[in-house]
Amino acid sequence: MTNTVLTIDNVSRVFPGMRGGAPVRALEPTNLSVTENDFITILGPSGCGKSTLLRIVAGLDKPTSGRVVLKGQEIRAPGADRGMVFQSYTLFPWLTVADNIAYGLREKSVPSSMRREIVASYIDKVGLRGFEQHYPKQLSGGMQQRTAIARALANDPAILLLDEPFGALDNQTRSLMQELLLGIWERERKTVLFVTHDIEEAIFLASRVVVMTARPGQIKADIPVELPHPRHYRMKTSIEFSDLKALLTEEIRVEAMRASEVH
Repeated sequence: MTNTVLTIDNVSRVFPGMRGGAPVRALEPTNLSVTENDFITILGPSGCGKSTLLRIVAGLDKPTSGRVVLKGQEIRAPGADRGMVFQSYTLFPWLTVADNIAYGLREKSVPSSMRREIVASYIDKVGLRGFEQHYPKQLSGGMQQRTAIARALANDPAILLLDEPFGALDNQTRSLMQELLLGIWERERKTVLFVTHDIEEAIFLASRVVVMTARPGQIKADIPVELPHPRHYRMKTSIEFSDLKALLTEEIRVEAMRASEVH
């Protein structure tokens, strides 16, 4: 029996118009059920409401209608049960790598010996051994995102939320970061919602790819990805991968063309 972790129930979002203009419908009523250990990637054309939906799940924005329920509790504000990683590097510049990762644990009053143990474990998992005492400005973009992912995971959230976390990285670093995140997921089986506009990334990482329509966004398709684990980057050249990519490219293309007609 599947164990539902997150329910997005009829969630819509309408933003007030600028300077008395017409309101902007960012999200039409949207429904999604996320089960334990799901890795769901959310794809859609620019401006379709992917990030808005993720921010509502994070508690950083409120729905105009509907509700989001995480493990039986309605989300009304940000909380430690959700780990959030953004595209921009949101580390505290005045804290070292180790102290950034420990931040949530310190907020939860985790004893210092346990904190050190958890931090050391995630330093190893994201490949940052030797950089514990470095500050964010001393790190590359990829290393900063490794730190941000470690910080989110160290807090042991019920769900990990990632908003285009590799969007600012060069292609090679991005590919390595995908493998790193997927490897952690394969070992720990966290529940993940991951927003991206990159079709290959969406397929490679996901157990399910959710496709959204052009704005106002709604879920248009929910496609299972039945590629085996552990996944290796060479899988991106397989026939099964190419077939999924062709299907999703067509879905996104139709929506992108609709968006360009509307705007």
